[in-house]
Amino acid sequence: MKKYIAELIGTFILIFVGLGSIVVDQHTPGNIGLIGIAICWGVGVTAMIYTFGNISGAHLNPAVTLTFWMLKLLKGKDVIPYILCQAVGAFAATLALKYLFPADIFLGETERTLGETNPTGHPMRSFFLEIIISFILMTVILFTSQVAKETGILAGLAIGGTILLLVVFAGPISGTSLNPTRSLAPALVTGNAENLWIYLTAPFIGMFTAGITWRLMKEK
Repeated sequence: MKKYIAELIGTFILIFVGLGSIVVDQHTPGNIGLIGIAICWGVGVTAMIYTFGNISGAHLNPAVTLTFWMLKLLKGKDVIPYILCQAVGAFAATLALKYLFPADIFLGETERTLGETNPTGHPMRSFFLEIIISFILMTVILFTSQVAKETGILAGLAIGGTILLLVVFAGPISGTSLNPTRSLAPALVTGNAENLWIYLTAPFIGMFTAGITWRLMKEK
């Protein structure tokens, strides 16, 4: 149970801080900005890896979990509990933000925004962009975490730094989801799910492709 609780708490903290930075930035223009949001996501991931990595691996992401299972780096019996705990953590964080930041307290606004991911421009551009950045992230995860312990200790910094980079680069276009539950929770809570299909498919495609690439490169 420790592994499952770690995934739940880790996902809650990451989503709460990440989405929270977007919510605060939307209603206090200029106080955080894109770089600040990217730092919140990147540092949040790094902190959770070093906090819970030795317990659950700190997946915090169903696409990461399924890729690890596909590569036989995670036992099959852990897959469903991991994903359920990640979903519970994400929804709990989103609901907490909904309670803490009512839409109508900000300048009389009536439309609630909780950091949903939405594409800028044509949805297909964001779809392919999410595939590519998910591939990049999973490649970094695998090639830094599945190495000698002395080298793997730096994985948290590499993964967090990669997420920071990808948020800055792709955030203005696709919202930089990389994580299905990160997009699913706010979309369902707010009812803004028009382009949710992008973020429920692209991360899996990108990360599975990275997993296959890693396996081929590791084979002798």
